[in-house]
Amino acid sequence: MSDLIRTETAGAVITVTLTSPATRNALSTALMAELRDALAAIGERTDVHAVVLAADGPVFSSGHDLKEVRGADHARQQEIFDLCSELMLAVQRIPQPVIARVQGLATAAGAQLAATCDLTVAADTAAFATPGVRIGLFCSTPGVAIARALPTKQAMRMLLTGEPLSAQQALEFGLVSDVVPGDELVRRTMELAEKVAEASSATVAIGKEAFYRQITLPTEEAYAAMSRTMADNAVSADAQEGIDAFLTKRQPSWRGRGA
Repeated sequence: MSDLIRTETAGAVITVTLTSPATRNALSTALMAELRDALAAIGERTDVHAVVLAADGPVFSSGHDLKEVRGADHARQQEIFDLCSELMLAVQRIPQPVIARVQGLATAAGAQLAATCDLTVAADTAAFATPGVRIGLFCSTPGVAIARALPTKQAMRMLLTGEPLSAQQALEFGLVSDVVPGDELVRRTMELAEKVAEASSATVAIGKEAFYRQITLPTEEAYAAMSRTMADNAVSADAQEGIDAFLTKRQPSWRGRGA
């Protein structure tokens, strides 16, 4: 147990919760390092098939701890933003899908964290903003995740104005996958995580890695790479089991990543 994060496991789903509501769950270097390391450790676990990333208090995350940024020299600034990038990459590199559960405001690197997750479920009262431009610090690293989730003009509008998107706008623009009533957020997010966890963990791991690998490739290269991935996947034990189960009208028995 930590003062910065809390983990709870229910079946094949693990929930990782940011536990610093007094600082609006600011992404201090200590929190980012601990969360990065916790995700890396989860990535090694074959009994965990899905991850929910949540936060205590009314704010999901306010982004970087500006007290650390203020007055820091260039080397220290580089360390802070490099660590943030390591955290975001860890979210997408672990084999399990990561689902953000956003109950309130997510700003700057907090919005980046929500956008980086594979799926994002937001309460209908949640909001997302990249307001760095208002304090002279353009949200360039959050822009990496925002630009990959939103159409260009909407991403630039967020980054240039700092104005928040409502949960419904975030859904319409593709920043989040689901918007639910606030009093149903925990239940609905867990239902989604459990649905994701039903699939073969080996197959999901192949698919998650392949998705992020192909998404920035030119179309022809993407098809070539994914054709190889599909062929590799198709001869795997779980693919053959799943196909046979479908054709013989029975439930599959997955071997998963632990096989």
